[in-house]
Amino acid sequence: MINSNPGYGNDQKIAIANACLHGGAYSVNPDLVKIDFSSNVNPLGISKKVIYSLQKNAGLISSMYPDPECMDLRKSLCNYLDKDLDPEWITIGNGATEIIHNFARTFIRNKVVIPAPTFCEYELASKRMGANILFVPLRDLTLDTKVIIEKVKNSDAIFLCNPNNPTGLLSTKAIKTIIECIDSSTKILIDECFIELVDDDKAQCAIIDKIKEFDNLIILRSLTKSFGLAGLRVGYSICNPKLAKQLSSNKIPWNVNGMAQIAGIVALQDVSHLIKARAMIKKERKFMHDDIKSKTHSFIPCQSDVNYFLIHLKENSVRIRNSILIKSGILVRDCSTFTGMQKADYIRVAVKTHKENLLLVEALESLDR
Repeated sequence: MINSNPGYGNDQKIAIANACLHGGAYSVNPDLVKIDFSSNVNPLGISKKVIYSLQKNAGLISSMYPDPECMDLRKSLCNYLDKDLDPEWITIGNGATEIIHNFARTFIRNKVVIPAPTFCEYELASKRMGANILFVPLRDLTLDTKVIIEKVKNSDAIFLCNPNNPTGLLSTKAIKTIIECIDSSTKILIDECFIELVDDDKAQCAIIDKIKEFDNLIILRSLTKSFGLAGLRVGYSICNPKLAKQLSSNKIPWNVNGMAQIAGIVALQDVSHLIKARAMIKKERKFMHDDIKSKTHSFIPCQSDVNYFLIHLKENSVRIRNSILIKSGILVRDCSTFTGMQKADYIRVAVKTHKENLLLVEALESLDR
């Protein structure tokens, strides 16, 4: 669809692009990074079954154009989700980020509401459409439901992230209240890319069960986080077929490569890999939280139910990130680049294997002396 907003000059384009900064080894000098705690991916990485399948099929798949409709992957997702869905309800993206930008190109023109802090791609995608962005600050790291409902009137769309990046799990009751109070003309994108990595007793926080109840609702998920396919880029959305067709109108041909499609299909068959990771995350997150709290004075860990958590600092977050990286080769996520957190000193860390987590705690201790 064509954007009716005026074109941007080069300076404006650069400013818009710089509105969204991420973690990962390439956010700094990658040669310095030995362990990356700034990326919130399955701590077990990619499953051995997926690696075997990629090795077995690489020669054939690499020389063929992939299925532009990702039909086998969409069918696999329907079976995996077990929600009595047809493939027409599923849209596949080159990572969830592509779907975020397609959502903005499809539905956003004038005004959008975004709670803050949250994942910066919502802001970037909206700015590229020339939209007026209304940020609603989290209140004590929770959704300000009343203000959001008021601000979202006459808006094209709202982005909600749960678990929220970088703060963690939000109130399911608050999200449901927002969904129920929003006019059906406003599109709602709920980013659940980390939902499969929350503790088992929190699984009911997912909003996917509401997908057939609200025609303006789109659920976003990712195999990048849950199944460790970060480098292969596989994301998907679930929504009614009418919305899915509109989203696909902005999709480029062959947007998901053949290796990624195979990896996604096989990953979805290896659910035990995800179950094992979830158990590890719960155990290791408690260890990290308790060890950091008991062994340091300058680092205050926040409670979490997912595979990452915030650490409140007593000094500048950029300086702390750089000090840990240079001294220990460990990269943490500086949170000062999140809208709404510029003046708050936080870093975010992923939950990784026990050996790696021990090294993080040691690195924090060494700076605390």
